[in-house]
Parts: sequence; structure tokens; C-alpha cells
Amino acid sequence: MKIAVVGGGSTYTPELVDGFARLFPQADLCLVDPVADRLEVIGGLSSRIFGDYGASGRVTWTSDLDAGLSDAAVVILQLRVGGQQARISDETLPMSCGCVGQETTGFGGLAKAMRTVPVVLDIAERAARLAAPGAWIVDFTNPVGIVTRALLDAGHRAVGLCNVAIGLERWIAGMLDVEPSSVLLGHVGLNHLTWERAVYVDGVDRLPELLRTRPEELAAEVGLPPRTLLSTRSLPSYYLRYFYCHDEVVREDTGRPTRGEQVAAIESELLRMYADPTLSKKPKLLEERGGAYYSEAAVGLLSSLLNPSAAGPHAVNVRNNGTLPFLSDDAVIEVTCDVDTNGARPRPVAPVEPSMSGLIASVGAYEELALDAAIRGGRERVYAALLAHPLIGQHQAAEELTDKLIAANAEHLAWAR
Repeated sequence: MKIAVVGGGSTYTPELVDGFARLFPQADLCLVDPVADRLEVIGGLSSRIFGDYGASGRVTWTSDLDAGLSDAAVVILQLRVGGQQARISDETLPMSCGCVGQETTGFGGLAKAMRTVPVVLDIAERAARLAAPGAWIVDFTNPVGIVTRALLDAGHRAVGLCNVAIGLERWIAGMLDVEPSSVLLGHVGLNHLTWERAVYVDGVDRLPELLRTRPEELAAEVGLPPRTLLSTRSLPSYYLRYFYCHDEVVREDTGRPTRGEQVAAIESELLRMYADPTLSKKPKLLEERGGAYYSEAAVGLLSSLLNPSAAGPHAVNVRNNGTLPFLSDDAVIEVTCDVDTNGARPRPVAPVEPSMSGLIASVGAYEELALDAAIRGGRERVYAALLAHPLIGQHQAAEELTDKLIAANAEHLAWAR
């Protein structure tokens, strides 16, 4: 079975490859990336990792997208259009207007969507022609919710994947000294806007107990005040810090190197390490790159999608279809789903509290406008999306950031050239 990894030249890739070598060793991975010299380095290490585990599959790599997609049973998308320099721009520009600078939230998320959605749709159209019949597209490319909706709207067999839920699941398992497989989260929201409203361990919800006895520990993990967790009776993802503590985050980040600048430095060192022909394991430095448990999440999801005997729950991005009644059916939500070879179906969700549903609805409206701007272009659509985002939401900031977004990304926006 062939699995194509588009964006295979990412420094993330050895993390993914390590997971496949351990948990899906029969897979043939084809890494696809336009940057041939970087791909050669990543591909070489990836092949050595497979060999070190004694995996029966093999790793190949190519800069020919069509060749990489040909006959693939699964296409994994993990690309970054514009590279780290575009990310640094996304994180820097909104700070000038007093808005948070983050690559997937607010201005950064819109800029990334504008660059990414047209490229992803082109890849998906090629996959529809070249990949194996019934092939799955698994999107790890941010902003996952918007990109996944673009794929689904275009009729592709796609599901979106994020590592936030599995990261919390593993952390909670360690906190409670239980096996991760015994933990099931009551995960609800949109991508990078989620709350855990329950933490089931062997069927018993342990979250009320944790909020009562260990609120400071929970709060520290997600960077929020304990008061916020106690008020919402939930464990929000750390992305909620950008909403609940917005001004504090802006003050903290002003004058500091952006996360993109930090990652660029880490990537430079990783690529130097990857080039060592004696290296056959993912280095510990990769943990600082981000994406913890991405490989386990991806392998687990693919196992359920491809293997009738491996059905199980996964937190993924899927159509709403009535799950959250305050959103349109076409919206893409991130919730715990039952996944099997027929796809992912959201588990029933108890009514969502107004403290969460209001923010979900607001960001969901922004995402609809963001997707429209990414597909159809135009200054007015960019402005409308920025104005609708609750982290921007003011005319002057939206006006200034619209011009900055277009100027900084013109080479990636066909309509702006």
C-alpha cells in the first residue's frame, strides 16, 4: 500500500516516519516536495529510520507531484506554502495593530489559508485523477478546519487531523498514571478552538475530580488561569489563551523573537543533523519543533480508515451535519468521532454551553468568510474575514491588516499580482 506525504521535505517528517515504521511497517511511503535538496536529506534519514526498525515497507521520494500521487491509497498533506519566512510575516504583521501574532489564529490563520487553500485544491484534483480509487486525503496542513472544508466542499474524500487532542490525552494519562488507550476525551469545538468537557478513564469521567483537586496543574499545562477552567468546567486547549488572555499574550510577545524565528533556527540545526549518514533515529531536538504525537495520531487514524478490525474513536475534523445545532451543516468541526472504513462520524455531543457556543459560532462565521476569500480572492473578502474575526473585529485594524496581508503575500495570490 502506498502512502503519499505531500510536504515530505518538512522537518516534521521523521516524526511521522518513525510512527509508521513502528506501527505501520508494511506501508510504502512516498515523500513529495518541490525542494529537491532538502527532500534528499529528509528522504535519506527516513529510509534509514525504516531500516533501523526493520520495517518491511520502503521510503521513496520525488519532486514530481503527479508521480508521488500516482496509485496512492492515502495522501497526507503537511505543506507550508511560503515556508517559515511567510510564517514569520504572519506572526509579525498583526502585532503592529495590537493583535496577536500566531500562525493559525487571527490574521496569521487567514494569511495561511489564503496561500494554502488554492494549492491544496490543486493537489487534491490531481489526486482524484491519479491516486487509487477511493483514496483518502488526510489533512494536517493548517488551518486544518478551513483546509478540510475546502476539500470537502470540492467533493474530496478528506478528513482533517490535529495533534492537540492526542497531546492532551497522553498528558492526562501520565498525570493519572493510566494507559493512554484507557483515556477518551469529550473533545468539542473547531480546529484550534476546542474544549475537553469530559475525561473518561475506563468509562468514568475524571474531569470533575481533576478540576476540584488539581486545577493549577491543569491550568499551567494550557497556559490559562485556573479560574477560567473552573468557570467553564472544562479543559480548554492552549489555543484558547489567544482569546481569553489576548492582551497579555500581545504584551508578552512584543519585542520577542516570533515562534517562526525560533522554529527556523531549530530547523536549520535539524537539517544539519539529518544529513549525517550515520543517523537512523529521530533526534531529541525534533521534540522542540512541535507536532508531538503527530505520528501516533496519523497512524491510528489511518488504521481505522483502512482496516475493518481497527475501528475506534479519534478526534478529527469533519462536517458538522447537525452535531452542533448552532452551526450550519456544512461547517467543519473538531470532535471525537467513531472512525472506520466508511469514514468518521461525530459522536453525539451534549448541548454546548453559551460560554463556548458563542465563540465557536463567531469563529465559525469567520472561517466561512476566510474560505470564500481564499477561493475567490479580492480585497473586500479579505477585509470581511478580518473584520469578522473576534481577535481583530475593528475597522481600522481590519483595513490596515488587509493591505499588509495582500502586500506580503502577493506572490502567492494570483488575483493580487
